[in-house]
Amino acid sequence: MASVTLSRIKKNYTKDVCVIKGVDLEIKDGEFVVFVGPSGCGKSTLLRMIAGLEDITEGELKIGDVIANDLHASKRGIAMVFQSYALYPHMSVYDNMAFALKLAGTPKEEIDQRVKGAAEILQMTHLLDRKPKALSGGQRQRVAIGRSIVRNPKVFLFDEPLSNLDASLRLQMRVELSKLHQDLKTTMIYVTHDQVEAMTLADRIVVFNAGVIQQVGSPLEMYENPVNLFVAGFLGSPKMNLLDADLVVIENGSAHVRLPDGIQIRAAVDASPCKVGDKVTIGIRPEHMQLATADAANSVPARVDLVEHLGDIVLAYIQVKGISEILCMKLPAESDVIKFGDNIHVVFPEKNCLLFDAQGVALKRV
Repeated sequence: MASVTLSRIKKNYTKDVCVIKGVDLEIKDGEFVVFVGPSGCGKSTLLRMIAGLEDITEGELKIGDVIANDLHASKRGIAMVFQSYALYPHMSVYDNMAFALKLAGTPKEEIDQRVKGAAEILQMTHLLDRKPKALSGGQRQRVAIGRSIVRNPKVFLFDEPLSNLDASLRLQMRVELSKLHQDLKTTMIYVTHDQVEAMTLADRIVVFNAGVIQQVGSPLEMYENPVNLFVAGFLGSPKMNLLDADLVVIENGSAHVRLPDGIQIRAAVDASPCKVGDKVTIGIRPEHMQLATADAANSVPARVDLVEHLGDIVLAYIQVKGISEILCMKLPAESDVIKFGDNIHVVFPEKNCLLFDAQGVALKRV
């Protein structure tokens, strides 16, 4: 096992094309860290730089106590699992998992011990004699992971390994990967664009955008206290509701904002860095919005445009006067009191409202 430390890491493909723009990050020994962000944000490129598959333009990469910038990929003590399984179709599962060890001249007895040990961890001992064509997608991905386990790496790297699987298999593999990390206690770095994978697997999440780290933290910390509009809008499903507003009152421990229709909302934030009249954005998660009466504090009139009954919850999509964006409410499953076309009032609880300044930076909650 080993820590991974990135200091001022940059990647330029040409003088004018910089895809990684000075990343500083420390990943602790045994930690499960997930890189997440939209397509093209640089997360996979950074993973490949750690693996030694991409050159580092500038900065320093350390794996454990060793500077790895110029260290060959085979010498870094890492194992990488890709989106593609890349199994040898003519070999059995056993031979696929043993192939790299045979090339390295590992004794036959040790190969057998490692392969069978990995197969037991992944609950696929009964599959060792099969060829890849006789396996399901989830089983093939387990073989690819097992091929990495037998190498006893210091660091596991995963590049969107579940994106080729259907929804039920993705869920099953998330559980297996989480159990694998608990069993092996090995440092794992996982790249995905799927926020559900990030929220459920990670000890810490690293959110990227345009080659820059936006925020690093635990899943709950990122969800409840995003540092800017990008993180707020990216994490969460359904995503956070974001509304443009004007700052009209600044008090000790709270702020009043005015929506385009003139209604005022109060948020429990420290707005002292701003001034009255500033353009701001108010954010609230769908599960925090509540049905209310017209005279309730922080209530907003709205029209119901769509109601989705999903079994365990109800999603109501509403339109607020003066706001072009459709807002989403998450309600309990037994909420059958609203339907398409209803005129309702919705409360934005003060303690659950986030406020972002004109530059998109979150104001501190109180």
